[in-house]
Amino acid sequence: MRRTLALIGVALALAVSTPALAQAPEQTKLTIGVGGKSLFYYLPLTIAERKGYFKDEGLEVEIPDFPGGAKALQALIGGSADLVSGAYEHTITQQAKGQNIAAIVLQGKYAGIVLAMPKAKAAAYKSPADLKGAKIGVTAPGSSTNMFVNILLAKVGLKPDVASYIGVGAGAGAVAIMKRGEIDAIANLDPVIATLEANGDAVAVVDTRTTKGMLDVYGPSYAAGCIYAQTDFIKKNPRTMQAVVNAMVRALRFIQTSTPEQIVATVPPDYYSDKAIYTAALKANSETFKHDGAISMEAAQAVYRDLKSFDPGLQNASSIDLSKTFDMQFQQKAAQKFK
Repeated sequence: MRRTLALIGVALALAVSTPALAQAPEQTKLTIGVGGKSLFYYLPLTIAERKGYFKDEGLEVEIPDFPGGAKALQALIGGSADLVSGAYEHTITQQAKGQNIAAIVLQGKYAGIVLAMPKAKAAAYKSPADLKGAKIGVTAPGSSTNMFVNILLAKVGLKPDVASYIGVGAGAGAVAIMKRGEIDAIANLDPVIATLEANGDAVAVVDTRTTKGMLDVYGPSYAAGCIYAQTDFIKKNPRTMQAVVNAMVRALRFIQTSTPEQIVATVPPDYYSDKAIYTAALKANSETFKHDGAISMEAAQAVYRDLKSFDPGLQNASSIDLSKTFDMQFQQKAAQKFK
């Protein structure tokens, strides 16, 4: 009888533990590279980290912060990062180079990038044609802020090389360089731009923080910040990917259901030098987070259209399969779980 009861106990234990083990992430320690972590572009990543959502999913996540998105991408390709919190654009440009990476969840539907100039130069600005010969500060050469300027130039028939690009990062250094007058214009995001505006050091001339600005530059549907990884890594680690996406969608829900003050209280204090400016900027950027983390084919096509307008690598590519640049199977499950 004792032996029978013991066997029943073992069977019950296995029945309970096996499903739990089956749902555990294949890889519990992850590195997610990011280029400018304090920017609103990457806010859901910070929220997922600070609220403990990654830990709740059984993940131990390290988030190295690089000077710009292009550097974070290099870390992924080089093998020092498992995933990247970065611009969806990179999934398309890398396919043209033979690198297969895919986005698994959207962070922001608006680019939120602003082209700003000192007051005098902003007053004289008429169109992107005025950027010819300009020194333009971007987070890093090759980053989404650099691509943003390239898209603006392409709209007036100019190639990217008519201007020069200087990596200024995404923090206090970018503000200081603009303030010292070392560049003619800056393409950056909040809270960098909000700080420059509040201090009177720059005026926005192109602004995609707003619906109108997004429509003018990109059109009605777009994919901006996302989490992406190499396709092989996604296929080998589906439970890990689900855990990451669960945390990110949960972070989006927190942003959507919290007051700006509650969100500001969650981020590290070193994300801002002036709490009031940061809070106001967050309110201005709130629209970008009103979604469920999904990337549509329409959005992917819009990004591809803009990239192709200036990128010779895409113009000369024999074919680009956009369906391979995003994988929404994990987002669909997470959106159902966190409504």
